[in-house]
Amino acid sequence: MGRKQSGRTPARTGLMALALGWILATPAYGSNLDTIGVTLLRTTTTNLDGAGIRAGQAEAGTPTWEVNPGAAGIGLPVSGFTYYATNVTASTYPNSLGVESGHADTVGGFFYGLPGGVSTNVAHVDNYEANYFALVAVPSLTAINEVVMNQSFNFVGASPSEQQAVDTAYDNYAAQYGTLFVTGVGDGGAVNAPATCYNGIGVGAYQGATSTGPTPDNSRAKPDLTAPADATSYSAPQVSGATVLLLQAGLRGDGGSDVSSAADMRTLKALLLNGAVKPSDWASPAPSPLDPRYGAGVLNVFNSYRQLTGGKHGFITSSSVPKGNPHPPTGATGNVASLSGWDFNTVSGSLLNDAVNHYYFSLTGAGPFTGTVTLVWNRQAGQTAINELDLYLYDASTGAMLAYSSNAVDNVKHLFLPQLAPGRYDVQMLKKGGLTVSSSETYALAYEFFALPLSLSRAGGNQVVLSWPLYPAGFVLEATSSLTPPVTWSPVNPAPVVTSNQNQVTVNAASSGQFFRLNRP
Repeated sequence: MGRKQSGRTPARTGLMALALGWILATPAYGSNLDTIGVTLLRTTTTNLDGAGIRAGQAEAGTPTWEVNPGAAGIGLPVSGFTYYATNVTASTYPNSLGVESGHADTVGGFFYGLPGGVSTNVAHVDNYEANYFALVAVPSLTAINEVVMNQSFNFVGASPSEQQAVDTAYDNYAAQYGTLFVTGVGDGGAVNAPATCYNGIGVGAYQGATSTGPTPDNSRAKPDLTAPADATSYSAPQVSGATVLLLQAGLRGDGGSDVSSAADMRTLKALLLNGAVKPSDWASPAPSPLDPRYGAGVLNVFNSYRQLTGGKHGFITSSSVPKGNPHPPTGATGNVASLSGWDFNTVSGSLLNDAVNHYYFSLTGAGPFTGTVTLVWNRQAGQTAINELDLYLYDASTGAMLAYSSNAVDNVKHLFLPQLAPGRYDVQMLKKGGLTVSSSETYALAYEFFALPLSLSRAGGNQVVLSWPLYPAGFVLEATSSLTPPVTWSPVNPAPVVTSNQNQVTVNAASSGQFFRLNRP
């Protein structure tokens, strides 16, 4: 996991923050930035780099917990940092609060550092000593300056009751201040607090050392998301950096005029999960909404950004049925205007009735279509339970229920629908009636539906151009010379060139047959 750090720990908890991922790592240069969609995002947008956003970074260890502004790969001046420990701050470096941590430097390199970070132009970084932050500042609801807080540390070995106490403190804080905590789940074994909190994002390491879900206390789905790294200390800051980019985009109006909703922590979380790319062996064991290894999949901030720019679109109609009764599609005739977008809304129910918000989508043209829908809401402040919100998919023409994501413990619900025929569908967001936390709940919904065409055209001589849309990203062009089983597909080189909002690859046409496909590995 990591090495134990010494530091101040209140006797009331017995917990100690442990730094994760003491593995030699290189910030997210090259292939990592390609994988998580940053390279493509930079190619297709202007000045989306974290400008104007204040970043938070909590690091374990006393005295070794501080980011050195002069370290390789950081690139921020000393004036760009403030250091916090035990209710004391410093705006100079070096200072008396702590000393440099190589771990903190590397995490910062992945998060906001130059040249290899994700959000390379943040306005400021607040660097916290983790034990003070997690065990004093968060439980006491001490206000901080950040919407996004990266935490590459865990409370390893916490009992279920200790985990629940940490989760409650973090959820109360997030519900009050709107802070999104992004935390590595751990580098093996069970997922650890505070990555287990309801209202944060728990991050695993894709193809690296990582813990797996569900949570020890009540089998909730964690991790929420993964990113490519050796260990979760270095996957978490990639997600934090991506969150900063979406926050900047939402605040500057890229998601439409309702910037408050676009920048809400619930919207950011829903977009990040819904834009993730599913590994080939992704599976969600019922009733869990997510994969216990990958969460919603591998981070792709380009996909999440494109869903943000699809705009906010409300439900078409709402209905109410007696608690537990069937809730088929209504007779409403309208459809959501975009097949890629989001909503930030409220659902209200009652003791006796289930409340349903209906989002109708018309999928026309050649299929099959792929659909992904993610629902996020918060555990409310001061509550031990959550309102139960569920997702359902119906064929609007026949009234047949095709898929659902439903349980009483997760405040994330997720549908992945890889083989949808053309038609009209009813995506339902249902709030269960009965004894609930409150009669209404605010939620964020992110969605995408697509059929990805692969086009072929001649370019003269033996040259053939293969083209497909930039969005959604995460597909690899593969080729084979025969469709006779067993078929062996191989990636096509060179890498695609971005031209007129299309991926284009030029290949030499062989005399024998060649077959091509788009695949998400």
